[in-house]
Amino acid sequence: MTYDYDLFVIGAGSGGLAASKRAASYGAKVAIAENDLVGGTCVIRGCVPKKLMVYGSHFPALFHDAAGYGWKVGEAELDWQHFITSIDKEVRRLSQLHIDFLERAGVDLIPARASLVDPHTVEVDGRKVTAEKILIAVGGRPVKPDLPGMEYGITSNEIFHLKQQPKHIVIIGAGYIGTEFACIMRGLGSEVTQITRGDKILKGFDEDIRSGIEEGMTNHGIKLIKKNVIETVEKVPSGIKLTLSQQDQEPIIADVFLVATGRMPNVEGLGLENAGVDLVEGNIEGPGYSNMMAIAVNEFSQTSQENIFAVGDVTDRINLTPVAIGEGRAFADSEFGNNRRLFSHDTVPTAVFSNPEAATVGLTEAEAHDKYGDAVKVYRTRFRPLFHSLTGAQEKTMMKLVVDGNTDKVLGAHMVGDSAGEIIQGVAIAVKMGATKKDFDATVGIHPSSAEEFVTMR
Repeated sequence: MTYDYDLFVIGAGSGGLAASKRAASYGAKVAIAENDLVGGTCVIRGCVPKKLMVYGSHFPALFHDAAGYGWKVGEAELDWQHFITSIDKEVRRLSQLHIDFLERAGVDLIPARASLVDPHTVEVDGRKVTAEKILIAVGGRPVKPDLPGMEYGITSNEIFHLKQQPKHIVIIGAGYIGTEFACIMRGLGSEVTQITRGDKILKGFDEDIRSGIEEGMTNHGIKLIKKNVIETVEKVPSGIKLTLSQQDQEPIIADVFLVATGRMPNVEGLGLENAGVDLVEGNIEGPGYSNMMAIAVNEFSQTSQENIFAVGDVTDRINLTPVAIGEGRAFADSEFGNNRRLFSHDTVPTAVFSNPEAATVGLTEAEAHDKYGDAVKVYRTRFRPLFHSLTGAQEKTMMKLVVDGNTDKVLGAHMVGDSAGEIIQGVAIAVKMGATKKDFDATVGIHPSSAEEFVTMR
């Protein structure tokens, strides 16, 4: 049978872009459909604009720290409109860049939403298009709990477009998004209250990372309210009023309420049932949430239909931009490049761009003990960075190696402190290659630097 395309990709985010360009490089005829700005969550309303906000939030502390080095810095004031407009301009520049890359690669871009009609047919822009293979890469979306007054809350989609800087922002959620935006908004000068259901933020991370970030956030003036959930949210003349579950907790009034309680795969309206694509059930824990459904895939990103594939956040796997890119390229190599291969989801490094920043790769201390028992050795250091020896700021850096005592293999590396993401990226290469503690010990440190601590811990 003759098809209109060798590959039709639904969704022009990180995974879809990577797969379409790689498949086209092998000579495949490819089309990609997107009904939003090209670039997906990361470029439009995720890691790129968020990281620009992170950079912007660091300046007040730098102005303050400069005094310790003899600099006289005058009154500083944030022009919020300039700030958010500049970020939006950069987002749109990057989106256009991705469009240009698709054009150069020979990929047809269809600016419309696509849905499945049958295993080889999609409906897009009022017409039906056939393809030998279909890739679903539509990502995820923020989800709010079904609780009274949640319509007054914004999500991470809207926070980049606030017309005014919040005087007081309340954030619910203890994951990446809630924690990062709490630090961003506090750095920019807003009063910040973060509410969490558990007794600590960033569930699943190493305990030293969780406690290290919390300590830094508290020192920077962020109010953390733990073991509480929102009972009601209502609009009042002075702002948004939040009533919490603990009776001894007074209601909170803020001008902005950010709901950062999770994301779910964006499977609605895809017509998956028309093509016989199976879903797998997951869930977001907590009151007010329903079950989450994701596209079920095997290790080659293949769905229950042999010619339909899915990558990225629409599946129930690691939700990170580089992972979606890796999955998309592995799919294209396997299906169009005569190079059948798996993308490994083991030892994936990640960072939390909070203040203090954190990054990690490999097993946490708890995970290592569960897997290797008493053989696990832990090397840890905590110190005041040299930079702050003149600023007077009480900032701390934590570094940690988790090692299998039987083989001397480094199982995990964790850091809280300035440039944690940049440092762990390099350390991740060694951990991925199976380096031992002796390999770290034999490496000469760069002095003076914080990173050298990873090769000097004994």
